Amino acid sequence: MIRHLLSGADLDADTATQILDTAAEMAAVSGREVKKLPALRGRTVVNLFYEDSTRTRISFEAAAKRLSADVINFSAKGSSVAKGESLKDTALTLQAMGADAVVVRHPASGAPHRLADWVDGSVVNAGDGTHEHPTQALLDAYTMRSRLGRLAGLSVAVVGDVLHSRVARSNVLLLSTLGAKVTLVGPPTLIPLDIAAALAPGTDVCYDLDAVLPSADVVMMLRVQRERMGDSYFPSAREYARRYGLDGSRMARLPEHAIVMHPGPMNRGMEITPEVADSPRSTIVEQVANGVSVRMAVLYLLLGGNNR
Repeated sequence: MIRHLLSGADLDADTATQILDTAAEMAAVSGREVKKLPALRGRTVVNLFYEDSTRTRISFEAAAKRLSADVINFSAKGSSVAKGESLKDTALTLQAMGADAVVVRHPASGAPHRLADWVDGSVVNAGDGTHEHPTQALLDAYTMRSRLGRLAGLSVAVVGDVLHSRVARSNVLLLSTLGAKVTLVGPPTLIPLDIAAALAPGTDVCYDLDAVLPSADVVMMLRVQRERMGDSYFPSAREYARRYGLDGSRMARLPEHAIVMHPGPMNRGMEITPEVADSPRSTIVEQVANGVSVRMAVLYLLLGGNNR
């Protein structure tokens, strides 16, 4: 097992499958009346979040506590960071406190990689800028495998704001490693030039959502990240929804077995309609639940598994 989880590229097929298999075991524990394991008793996990988060932070906190680890939640707001403390000095403080693992979300791409140079414990990237979010890709892969029974050979359409999406980058890397075929779909302004080839050879790009739906096993809708957009990347929200939003009529074009995913939070009515988000084909709520099991597996294998 690897020491840190910083990128989807850190995971080869065997390691990723080990995490997914371990997550399945953790999911069985989550179904018990008492959802605790003593696996990480005495270990300290720090959630170091420089950006707002609901699902990811709470998911990591729940995962660590279910493994009996001590959890410290660190928010940049209201801390010494607000007074100008650097990431390195914060890292040295965590090191002095004896953190065994640091789960970090940061607006700067590459921040977790720097942090890994400064602390002795394991570092887990919970989202860095527009770069990556590897545990989201793992929980997405776990959800696909749970619903469809496999990953190899699946046709996955990742739709929307690829330019600003760390989820898209990690998913392309991981799903390609596990044998899925990924197609990036969206307006040309939101799909960076050469991103497909740069991330994983064999990844396709398509600007027509309707063209990919009939052959897709999975459609993963991405949130339009308007808070990261300084310019106009499309004419209007209405025009975006018309061309790239997933509604009931578009969902009907999918194969019968196909599923719809979204990493959340959603812009309902823009990239996805309520009809689709709340349909039986949607895995959005499952993804949140699966996130706890997958993050339990990651923390267990990093801190309590066979790497130490």
